[in-house]
Amino acid sequence: MLEKLEKCELCPFKCKVNRLEGNIGKCRATDKLKISLVSLHKYEEPCISGTNGSGTIFFSNCNFNCVFCQNYKISQEGMGQEVEVEFLVKKMLELQAKGANNINLVTPVMYVYHIIEAIKIARKHGLKLPIIYNSNGYENIETLKLLEGYIDVYLPDFKYYYNSLGERYSNVKNYFEVTAKAIKEMYRQVGIPKLNEKGIIQKGLIIRHLILPNKIQNSKKVLKWITENIGKDVYISIMAQYFPTYKAKNINNLNRKLTKEEYNKIEDYIFELGLENGYMQELGDHEEEYVPNFKNTLT
Repeated sequence: MLEKLEKCELCPFKCKVNRLEGNIGKCRATDKLKISLVSLHKYEEPCISGTNGSGTIFFSNCNFNCVFCQNYKISQEGMGQEVEVEFLVKKMLELQAKGANNINLVTPVMYVYHIIEAIKIARKHGLKLPIIYNSNGYENIETLKLLEGYIDVYLPDFKYYYNSLGERYSNVKNYFEVTAKAIKEMYRQVGIPKLNEKGIIQKGLIIRHLILPNKIQNSKKVLKWITENIGKDVYISIMAQYFPTYKAKNINNLNRKLTKEEYNKIEDYIFELGLENGYMQELGDHEEEYVPNFKNTLT
């Protein structure tokens, strides 16, 4: 599959650069697999982390340029180490041995060919955990179809309803149309979440949405679209962890945390829509740190 990197079209930007020769496109990835962090993460949604933790693998680089990215050193500055596919296989199996509930692939689209190969090998060596595809939601349908049968859980962001926000804050055009189509394909493949007896997800779609300050109407529009196009039984995860970091510190309308009033408006709207499943992250009191606590407000 790696030969297809000679004219890369993995993500919707379809840069067509020859990554095999070390050329880079929008995502800044070459043909080398690059990983920044492997860990047991206990602060994902309860049905992902549980008590054992999620086996997260953070890939370096990103095809987005979000001005508020909390992982910008990884996504924008490319922090990480180039590795072989065998290293990824080894880490998947090690995470399983440590008791991880799943393998959580974070920002994976640039390395889909490597990932498919790794999953094939790991399964032959006893990997049985669900595989989570944790992405920004901006995906090619053709790439998603390659992943069918390899991915058990899709965990996409749905950031923007208004394309103008996508252009301004993530340097991406047509975000809404592309992401809406991609999420429908993800849903076709895996459906609504199926949990085991311990409440850990084994298969299904969970849609994340980060509330941005001063952009409550954007959040409402995203949630309404989900209700009307995917259904009220889908799992949603409302993220309230926003704080002004990276370039957002110097951007008007983004250079502050969420207010309690903004948070309450979205919480009220969720109940107004009748969304039945998922989580809402608790609003934090601290600057510049993640707020890990989720409450099962929607269940």
